[in-house]
Amino acid sequence: MASGVIIPSAGGKPMTDTMLIDNLPKEINEMKIKDDKVEKEMETAVVDGNGTETGHIIVTTIGGKNGQPKQTISYMAERVVGQGSFGIVFQAKCLESGETVAIKKVLQDKRYKNRELQTMRLLDHPNIVSLKHCFFSTTEKEELYLNLVLEFVPETVYRVLRHYSKANQRMPMIYVKLYTYQIFRALAYIHGIGVCHRDIKPQNLLVNPHTHQLKLIDFGSAKVLVKGEPNISYICSRYYRAPELIFGATEYTNAIDIWSVGCVLAELLLGQPLFPGESGVDQLVEIIKVLGTPTREEIKCMNPNYTEFKFPQIKAHPWHKIFHKRMPPEAVDLVSRLLQYSPNLRCTSVSVTSSVPVFSLFFSFPPVRSSAANAVLEALAHSFFDELRDPNTRLPNGRPLPPLFNFRPQELKGASPDLLNKLLPEHAKKQCPFLGF
Repeated sequence: MASGVIIPSAGGKPMTDTMLIDNLPKEINEMKIKDDKVEKEMETAVVDGNGTETGHIIVTTIGGKNGQPKQTISYMAERVVGQGSFGIVFQAKCLESGETVAIKKVLQDKRYKNRELQTMRLLDHPNIVSLKHCFFSTTEKEELYLNLVLEFVPETVYRVLRHYSKANQRMPMIYVKLYTYQIFRALAYIHGIGVCHRDIKPQNLLVNPHTHQLKLIDFGSAKVLVKGEPNISYICSRYYRAPELIFGATEYTNAIDIWSVGCVLAELLLGQPLFPGESGVDQLVEIIKVLGTPTREEIKCMNPNYTEFKFPQIKAHPWHKIFHKRMPPEAVDLVSRLLQYSPNLRCTSVSVTSSVPVFSLFFSFPPVRSSAANAVLEALAHSFFDELRDPNTRLPNGRPLPPLFNFRPQELKGASPDLLNKLLPEHAKKQCPFLGF
């Protein structure tokens, strides 16, 4: 489900400083978009052919609601930048403004709602691709397409990593930290509102090559996971697929995203995938080579319905031997905490120390839950990212780091005062006014 090269900044409804940390999931779980409502909110443009040929002009309109005047917008297709089973992504230029955008074009089945559109309308985060607007288009064959207009950025983490690999170089550690940290921030946000991405991989991570701000893209597989409701297990790209999915689990949690980030982090450190595999079985073999044979208890945690246990007994390979000798121990420690067989143990035991819990002056905190959302916050607080919290840290080109501490209330949902003090260094506390500063 790679979406090639898209990007954004932030869309959707603005948040107020007084918004409480704990009051959003209900809105999202109850939100329903009917097909007729979607059609009323978007204009339908008639497009000849597939609309993605170089030089092809697509004309649509926006506005017209709440007394706003309608506005015609024209896009000229420039080149295809990604394609797959989902459809196609092409780069285009807005003729009115000169702005370059990416348009994700997906064949729409009128019998079903488009979950990606529903999800993206809810999202507003600096590390998540934002939806500028959307429209329907039709072809001469009367096929209906949904077009998602997104901001454009020319690079993906996948291509950045491939650049260093081809040059036989390691990715600079500051970039590894920046990219991984920003992935976790995106996860903290979407997990905080109940959404699981289900397809995190380097191809779905955009990066601005000048500022090194990262954006998570492609919510075509994303879903609000509801406890007790089954989900498909054949999800997520193979190298980044959590073991419970390989074991056929259908009642998995957001912890599958945490496993995927662990795989991405290991790949950034190694320069190549940690668990390459040509099939599900092959994938599991690669995982066992590193983590060792899962115990019966671990298999039960991954999938209680899995009864077959016919694996050769293999001991775990020491993590420090997987990476080169000069690898920072904090990096190895974080990878080892993320890549755990038991979903509920992934990065839930990070030791966090702090000073006086100043946040308790503004909020009363219930006992901290052991959840995937909290695990992401604990990952963000890991010592591997301490350099990013230093106000004197700069990019190799001398520029300041991209925004790292402009947290949304949803991201910090369920965090203890100690954890909040660790996540927000003194120099950045004013970036979260909803906490009372």
